[in-house]
Amino acid sequence: MFDDQSGTSDLVYSVSDLNAYIRALLESNENLINIWVEGEVSNLSQPRSGHIYFTLKDENASVRCVIWRTHASRLAGALRDGMRVEARGSVSVYEGGGQYQLDIDGIRAAGEGRLYQEFLRLKEKLAAEGLFDENRKRPIPSHPKIVGIVTSPTGAALQDMLNTLRMRYPMTEVILSPAMVQGEAAPSQIVNALNRLNHFIHPDVILIGRGGGSLEDLWAFNDEQVARAVAASEAPVISGVGHETDFTLTDLAADLRAPTPTGAAVFAVPDIADVQTNLSGLKVLFNQTMENYLDECALELREKNNRLANLSPSWLIKERMQRLDNYSLKTDHLIEQYFSQRHQRLELAKEKLTSFNPHNILKRGFALVEDKDGAVITSIQQVQLGQDVTVHVSNGSIFADVSGIKKKE
Repeated sequence: MFDDQSGTSDLVYSVSDLNAYIRALLESNENLINIWVEGEVSNLSQPRSGHIYFTLKDENASVRCVIWRTHASRLAGALRDGMRVEARGSVSVYEGGGQYQLDIDGIRAAGEGRLYQEFLRLKEKLAAEGLFDENRKRPIPSHPKIVGIVTSPTGAALQDMLNTLRMRYPMTEVILSPAMVQGEAAPSQIVNALNRLNHFIHPDVILIGRGGGSLEDLWAFNDEQVARAVAASEAPVISGVGHETDFTLTDLAADLRAPTPTGAAVFAVPDIADVQTNLSGLKVLFNQTMENYLDECALELREKNNRLANLSPSWLIKERMQRLDNYSLKTDHLIEQYFSQRHQRLELAKEKLTSFNPHNILKRGFALVEDKDGAVITSIQQVQLGQDVTVHVSNGSIFADVSGIKKKE
């Protein structure tokens, strides 16, 4: 049953080792990394894990594909069976099933690659001319009186813009210049619509845009003549083409890009609630300013009135009278101070005289001795033994004779 070839040294792989080896070979091949593959989506499966599985096929062959959850969450639109796409990814191997597959990290509608290359070519060309320079872009007026709109009269984008303008700033006038926004005739109609507004209406700002779609659907807004007409517009232009992730040459040439048509209307006019709030604040500021101005005028009038009063003769007379009164008060004060000082000096002299009065000295225990002739005895040389003397004390006199003399040591 088996061919026994004993003695051979052939290496035997396990199935897992074989698949792992093939996977390593494919994933290291530079020709199979970050490649674009075009085909039709079939057998689409989107489990709850967030990963996307499908088959990409053409008339003769098919290849299994997977978009991991991290890349699937960044897809611009939903995939569906039968959709023809261009997928970017790298070749890998699902080892568990022994099948090679394409790990996809980017996807676009078929044909968008060529359109995108044309977009890049035109973008580089117009940028080199300075058409997208920020220094040529004009500011959007804060309170436009007339708003022009270039879009399809039957599209949902027009109603979105009208409703937003009416809700935010109902006093503005809106003029529609209709144009097709998709198809071969759309670019020339958009250019004509812009020219009509600039030549006949002269709006304060122009809104140009449409709803979302594929790159092919939005291609009219990547037309070179449309981009040039937007850049040359007399009125500043706000573009609102497609969704937030869509970028067109019209967006780059416009003075301001909005993420959506509704966003363009929001950028074009202020919110009436904000206007009313600002008006209320301005009213308060005006009233306060007027009050301050009137207060300053009243103060200036009072100062001028005071200066005029200072020049009046009656004021000079009153001023001189007041000065006389001040001088009189000062004189009275000086006189009173002078006599007060003299009185104090007299009192001091009186006290000194009183302290020198012999009678007062006797009251302190001293005595005054006189001889019979009334001469005051101040030394023992003035008396002799048996001599009569009179001793005066505070309340009378004592008559005595000298019974002894003692010289002070």
